[in-house]
Amino acid sequence: MPFDFTQFGLVASAHFVALLSPGPDFFLIMRTRIVHGLRPAIATSLGIALANAAYIALALTGVSLLAQWPQLFAVLKWAGCLYLVWLGLLFLRSNGRLPITDAAPSATTKHFARLAPHLLQGFLSGILNPKNSLFYALLFGALIAPNTPAGEQALYGLWMASIVFAWDALIAHSVGQPRLLAWFHRHLRGIERVSGTVMLAIAAGIVLR
Repeated sequence: MPFDFTQFGLVASAHFVALLSPGPDFFLIMRTRIVHGLRPAIATSLGIALANAAYIALALTGVSLLAQWPQLFAVLKWAGCLYLVWLGLLFLRSNGRLPITDAAPSATTKHFARLAPHLLQGFLSGILNPKNSLFYALLFGALIAPNTPAGEQALYGLWMASIVFAWDALIAHSVGQPRLLAWFHRHLRGIERVSGTVMLAIAAGIVLR
């Protein structure tokens, strides 16, 4: 069966349009880049991409755990809300004077130890967002034909996970432009207040729905 470029184009387009909407991941990457530097922001981006890959794999296998067990969705929903509240309060309580550095660590182990928390933070941001699961389930259910070969569907998933990482990494690089970074650094306290407020608002929106 030949590769369906039309179907791939629809899936890729719908996925990319969804990426353009700023959400918790965007603010997390932006703050990580401003406060901690490029490499931690890239690690955060990788964690987010891995979380998306996990939901993509779930959607591809057709095993909708969240549909079979609504309780699991409820737990994920409330865990995500609590995580957003924690991030929002973290942003709001920051003094806006944290150092910005891309200095290379002296050893590989120290390098990993410095980046691992940011990788985990990004993964939690993505995996505790129940909207990601619903988005991929709806995307694959609506746009991919049932007879699409498994290998082709896997390629779709690999493409989307890679695009998530590339897009988030691009955000991290863009925020790091010298003039823009200097402006962000001068207004860091205000940016963190706005980001924290947005995080809390998103959490409240999830609860009230």
